[in-house]
Amino acid sequence: MGLRGKEDFCFSLVKGLGKRGCLRGLLFSFQVRGRDCPSADGARRPGERNRPMSRAPTNSTESIYRRIAGLPFALWHSILEQRKSKERAKESALRETEKAIARRLWTLSRTPVSDLLQELGTSDAGLEEEEAERRLEEHGHNEVHSEKPPNWAQMLLWSYLNPFAILLSFMAVMAGWLGERYGVFIMALMIAVSVLLRFFQEFESSRAVEKLKAMVRTTAMVRRRWTEPEDGLPTPEMARGREIPLREIVPGDIIHLSAGDMIPADVRLLATRDLFVSQAALSGESFPVEKFDSAMSPAGGVERPVDVFGLPNIAFLGTNVISGTGTAVALHTGPSSYFGALAKGIRGYRATTSFDQSVSRVSWLLVKVIGTMIPIVLLLNGFTKGNWTEAFLFALAIGVGLTPAMLPMIVTGALAKGAISLSRKKVITKRLNAIQNIGAMDVLCTDKTGTLTHDKIILERFLDLEGEENPEVLEYAYLNSYYQSGLRNLLDAAVLEQREIGTRLIPQFQKVDELPFDFERRRMSVVARRTSTGRDLLITKGAVEEMIRICSQVKEGEAIVPFSKEMKRHALTLRDELNRDGMRVLAVAYKQLPEQVGSTVTSADENDLTFCGFIAFLDPPKHDAGPAIQALQKSGVEVKVITGDNEIVTARICDWVGLEIKGMLRGFEIEKLSEEELVAASEKTTAFVKMAPLQKARVIRALRAGGHAVGFLGDGINDAPALREADVGISVDTAVDIAKESADVILLEKNLMILEEAVVEGRRMFGNIVKYIKMATSSNFGNVLSVLGSAALLPFLPMKPLQLLIINLIYDLSQTLIPWDRMDDEFIAKPRKWEAESIGRFMVIIGPISSIFDYATFAALWFVFQANSPAHQSLFQSGWFLESLLSQSLIVHMIRTRKIPFFQSVAAWPLVVATILVFVVGQVILATPFGAAAGLVPLPMNFYFWLWGILLAYCVLTQLVKNWYVRRFGEWL
Repeated sequence: MGLRGKEDFCFSLVKGLGKRGCLRGLLFSFQVRGRDCPSADGARRPGERNRPMSRAPTNSTESIYRRIAGLPFALWHSILEQRKSKERAKESALRETEKAIARRLWTLSRTPVSDLLQELGTSDAGLEEEEAERRLEEHGHNEVHSEKPPNWAQMLLWSYLNPFAILLSFMAVMAGWLGERYGVFIMALMIAVSVLLRFFQEFESSRAVEKLKAMVRTTAMVRRRWTEPEDGLPTPEMARGREIPLREIVPGDIIHLSAGDMIPADVRLLATRDLFVSQAALSGESFPVEKFDSAMSPAGGVERPVDVFGLPNIAFLGTNVISGTGTAVALHTGPSSYFGALAKGIRGYRATTSFDQSVSRVSWLLVKVIGTMIPIVLLLNGFTKGNWTEAFLFALAIGVGLTPAMLPMIVTGALAKGAISLSRKKVITKRLNAIQNIGAMDVLCTDKTGTLTHDKIILERFLDLEGEENPEVLEYAYLNSYYQSGLRNLLDAAVLEQREIGTRLIPQFQKVDELPFDFERRRMSVVARRTSTGRDLLITKGAVEEMIRICSQVKEGEAIVPFSKEMKRHALTLRDELNRDGMRVLAVAYKQLPEQVGSTVTSADENDLTFCGFIAFLDPPKHDAGPAIQALQKSGVEVKVITGDNEIVTARICDWVGLEIKGMLRGFEIEKLSEEELVAASEKTTAFVKMAPLQKARVIRALRAGGHAVGFLGDGINDAPALREADVGISVDTAVDIAKESADVILLEKNLMILEEAVVEGRRMFGNIVKYIKMATSSNFGNVLSVLGSAALLPFLPMKPLQLLIINLIYDLSQTLIPWDRMDDEFIAKPRKWEAESIGRFMVIIGPISSIFDYATFAALWFVFQANSPAHQSLFQSGWFLESLLSQSLIVHMIRTRKIPFFQSVAAWPLVVATILVFVVGQVILATPFGAAAGLVPLPMNFYFWLWGILLAYCVLTQLVKNWYVRRFGEWL
């Protein structure tokens, strides 16, 4: 097609725009479905709506354009259809695999234990190390594929598939069709820079996150072969089995399960004791289900369950133990497990976060603005200048200028830089977007133990009812802690540090049975048989209130006397005194079991015990907890304590660390409140005590309903619901498995000061993203106003399309360094959230300032330098080229801070260097052959006096408007 044909096309497009409306006319070519596009011969297709045929373009040029314009969108549609087809095939294969695994699990659930162990090539004693290593090599590591990062080709494709890159590609195709080779080259270069920088940042950050996540150890307890210790005394670790990384579990491993553990494989249960498992991650069941060591539950059951999750003696990889204990044999691991099969079907997909949605909304808003402005600019220049080809190219160049091509790269770069920076501070971000959520957080709910305190429990006292030190209390406590295999905690570890007692005591007893700890009873019991008499002793320790309820006697000296009400009140008083000293107190009791009880006990046997005394533990407060809380509060983050501990200990610890308690709520009080009442109450409450797991989650939900961005820091099994409920769940690498899996962020040290640094980093990252968005939108809006006015007033284009593209390329390259900029202390002093209204207001108020000085430049060039005719348009265009480039680079420093730039706030050195380079390149390019090819000419020296005067006035007016804006709206960025 010749030049005349292309001009005919542009004029036809304008006619279409005039008839259809600017935006609708621009988009008519994208409507490729039969009901929207008339057939080539003008006839109406079957089912097509009746409408005047004059509304449809009919000449061949426009038909060609329609097909060309639809190519990128048709390609995108084809890619989506291929993906859907592959997903349907994968879904079908997944269903078959799921059925096959379910059938095998059902068969294995009915197989006798002896036959099952023989089939798996294992025994009650577990696997030998050599055999375990062989199986690990045969079956591979016990890992599923859901967390595998995409390969480099996928990451490169998705780095390209964003609205701005696609829009630039479309404009490059149109420019190439019209023969503008330089324009195509510059647009292609902009696309390549944006996509490749984003790709390399995504790729490197993905590798870094995977390495960091590997630092978080998830382990399981298995029965493997080992040697006896030198002193001949079995260690507590031997009694519980050997702890190995979860990824090293192999089929045939004998696994010990207890509260807080993740099920490390698909397993068949061999022995259970009050074992409750949460299958919510797989089945969606809200409540935990009880599991048994037989194919039929005690309540009866059915011959074949409705679904695989109903198998009472099968537990699944990915579920977790809520309470109780059990022993199991691994059946399937990794991809061969039920969860592994499901993971293949969901690999690579994540729910869209609020952060993603906010960025997407801003992106598509800008796309709509671009789609509206291109036809307007085309119309004005086409009708006023008469050259439709040049007008169309100029409109495309304006579209490129309005496109914040670096936004995806800036977002990814800021997030990746934040993740790497946080990793150096011992903070692992499992999801990059979690960094922004930390920055937005204005309420931090934290547990007490290990956060405000050292998480190093010391056994401080062991007292009888009279408050005197009594070694017998410690002996009973040691037996209880040594023989329990349930929920592992620091209190037991503190008791077991008294190893000299164990050396003397353990040979005299033999473990018979145990009742694991659970959050309802708040106690645990063991049955130990004295080897000299053969009599069984039930030893119980737990929360003082619960222990007093099940005790009917008390030991005074050598005598056993009734446990009177007065004695019980005295026990509570003594407990309160110890609590006020900051100690955690447990009670210890025992009773001789009748011979007919046998080797199995239940919670019903926990009655009529003899109260023995107290064991008191001290977890001293951290010396840096107070300064960390003050730093968080100074940063606008309110700290609240949510703990299962009592109000006395909590109040004492809060007092030690300087956390003022404005209000306190107990778990049972929360149960009485409606959702609306809890929202109001949580605002006035600092400490939530005696909290159950679901109550913690309910408090988090109430705070979020009150408009807060809530973070929750926890490391226990009872913290998992709250971790999932929070805007950002934070855990530590020493947490139980399910807590680490539920968290978005993992701290390698449980330290609030580290978290305060993460908050600052999150806000700095957010600030740099918003900074770029506000710079781009306001600058582009000002350029639009300048272009619209100049198009109507000037007899020539104020700048050639190629010159506009050069400006955009230089400017966008300089903006790639924004993620390395610093933020003012005032900005990071309080939480920040996405506000579309703020971005729009900023654009409308600040954008026109640049237009004022663009018109001042036009006036100087027109009247002073006589660049007022087509013969002198190169001088005019060169003058605005330089002024536009320098003002855009200068405005970066004006917008990046609410202070006076260069005097009160200086940008980071990479951004300063980039600005200097832009100033140098912008002036040098005018005198180069490349500049001459683009239609640029050197400017007279006296123009620079006008230029610097205009730029200085621009900065002064922007600073004055900035001061007014801050006073009026209370914000800047």
